[in-house]
Amino acid sequence: MKGVEYKGVQSVDGPIVIVNRSEDVFFGETVAVRDRFGQKRIGRIIDVSLDYAIVQIFGSTTGIDLKDSTVEFLESPMELRVGEGLLGRIFNGLGKPIDGYPDIISSKKVNVNGYPINPYARIYPKDFIQTGISSIDGMNTLIRGQKLPIFSGNGLPHNKLAAQIIRQARILNSDEDFVMVFAGMGIKYDVAQFFIHTFEESGVLSKVVMFQSLADAPSIERIITPRCALTAAEYLAYEKEMHVLVVMTDMTNYCEALREISTTRGEVPGRKGYPGYLYSDLAELYERAGKIKSSKGSITQIPILTMPNDDVSHPIPDLTGYITEGQIVLDRELAQKDTYPPVAVLPSLSRLMKDGIGPGMTREDHKDISSQLFAAYSKVKSIRNLAAIIGEEELSDTDKQYLHFGNSFEKDFLTQGEFEDRSIQQTLDIGWKLLSLLPKEDLYRINPEFISKYMEATSSRNI
Repeated sequence: MKGVEYKGVQSVDGPIVIVNRSEDVFFGETVAVRDRFGQKRIGRIIDVSLDYAIVQIFGSTTGIDLKDSTVEFLESPMELRVGEGLLGRIFNGLGKPIDGYPDIISSKKVNVNGYPINPYARIYPKDFIQTGISSIDGMNTLIRGQKLPIFSGNGLPHNKLAAQIIRQARILNSDEDFVMVFAGMGIKYDVAQFFIHTFEESGVLSKVVMFQSLADAPSIERIITPRCALTAAEYLAYEKEMHVLVVMTDMTNYCEALREISTTRGEVPGRKGYPGYLYSDLAELYERAGKIKSSKGSITQIPILTMPNDDVSHPIPDLTGYITEGQIVLDRELAQKDTYPPVAVLPSLSRLMKDGIGPGMTREDHKDISSQLFAAYSKVKSIRNLAAIIGEEELSDTDKQYLHFGNSFEKDFLTQGEFEDRSIQQTLDIGWKLLSLLPKEDLYRINPEFISKYMEATSSRNI
């Protein structure tokens, strides 16, 4: 009962407090635990039995004793205060302001756990988002309402790439702007400052809502952070009809926190110790992206995860790939060649790309160029493996042409500046310039009309 405090707790084990349950407690309910000095700690119920409730505290449990501590069941789930004042603000992982300003002025609070979107209410995503990055726009196109994760590794520039996407993303042939929601889970202080300074310097901070759960924050806070961020995104998208781009980093830290809490609760572990419900838990977050019929707004998600040991078959990227509509994979070998962004285009994929490109959306030759570049670069990989065995001098003239194409592709198409914003026309023109390095008879994926229309025009210009 709200307002009633029950004295005494059954046990305290790390962040877990076991208390006697009242009649109407429910899973996910917010609980206030006060120690004998009256200091209040907020937690939430993560399990309920016939006689007891298990509470995970957001913070330290030091000072909570078994006899003199009190428990109050607040009869509400974890909620986030939402309003127009969200934009330009910085919050911690629980939605509390950490930018030196007071709470936003609003009486509206929303359950951070969200609600599943009725599949019938969804609109199929088709609007092309120009990120200004050739390896994404040209070959792994991002579509408004899509969830497209970045698979990275420790030390790779995924944060720089995410910041560049946030700065440059826009809808082609439209004056509709994006607002951004950023969720940082278990990130280091310098990473948090990098994003803040980047947004301030580029002038986009006023259009960004930031939620930061730093590396020294409790594990349970990392579980709440993406839910707070997505709740803010849903308010801005579906009630204020804005187009929202959500970046969540690092999903690996989120999953590690989930595993830690699962172990503390004594649950039976699944693959590599992660809980068996990892898939459904991730799906709860990823499926909160999309477009719905009742609103003009949309939520586009870019989750970032660092693959342990660069292993794409690890449970986190493996399960993420099943839920999302593709992935952008960063490659360590390309990064070592000073290629930025080091996007490995062959294992990368955008499943919605085919519906967001072509006449009226990007350009009529987009699909053909992307397909031919993919096929040619795939052949380059095979020729490089052959050259490593027999030596480059033993290759045929055609194979040497492909090697030259591959080097130029990485140098001119994949590589670009951190603040270089290429239009889709520039990206496609660079693609034509690269394809002109190959024998014409090998351009079997290109409509012959496009070759005469674009290749000759491109070669006559200095791209």
